[in-house]
Amino acid sequence: MVEISRKQSERRSRSTGRAANLAERIYLQIKNDIFDFRFLPGDRFTETEVADRMGVSRTPVREALFRLQRENYVDVLYRNGWQVRPFNFEYFEDLYDVRTVLECAAVKRICDRDEVPAQLNVLKEVWLVPEDEMTTDVGTLSALDEQFHEMLVEAAGNGEMVRIHRSVSERIRIIRRLDFTRKARIDATYSEHAKILRAVIQRRADQAQMMLKAHIEASRNEVRKITLHMLHSARIEAGTDK
Repeated sequence: MVEISRKQSERRSRSTGRAANLAERIYLQIKNDIFDFRFLPGDRFTETEVADRMGVSRTPVREALFRLQRENYVDVLYRNGWQVRPFNFEYFEDLYDVRTVLECAAVKRICDRDEVPAQLNVLKEVWLVPEDEMTTDVGTLSALDEQFHEMLVEAAGNGEMVRIHRSVSERIRIIRRLDFTRKARIDATYSEHAKILRAVIQRRADQAQMMLKAHIEASRNEVRKITLHMLHSARIEAGTDK
């Protein structure tokens, strides 16, 4: 009897693990659909529609959606209806304020350190490069941009700052990606990152902070210009139109 009970417990454990992995996969897919504009802010859908598209049951879909609801990506409507959360521009403005404070504080800490953090050498390999080595791929550049700012905070050596900054970065990711649908913003990103990085390496904290604030403000200004039409256009340019 003990052996039978043990085997039953192992089967239940494996079954629970598979269900958790499936819900995680669905959660990540829906989140990517939001970030890649396959789901736009305000879009409505049902659990059944998602389940049919992914070839799964509604149970793991519902679990994934409730997780996304807790993270403020979607809202539950009625019955099994859901909606991608519409943009709240005041909310994003607040997040940009937090981001600016954290990154400027990080720059000051880096410049005050005796040694050059390893993260700066990694960033030099990406951003201090000749023009023919610069990427123009929107998805790649968006990821590199986020990495640049995260590694600046990491280089400050404060783990709690890193945790908070990553949380903020995740929540504004959909907005930041719109920056890279315009060539002028792509070109500016390389130029501005290079100037900020050189100032940090040379321990010119005040200048680095000033340029960093201006750089983030330019991104914030793009946020203010966003309309639903621009989001549709961005999704079409990314080749993700439904």
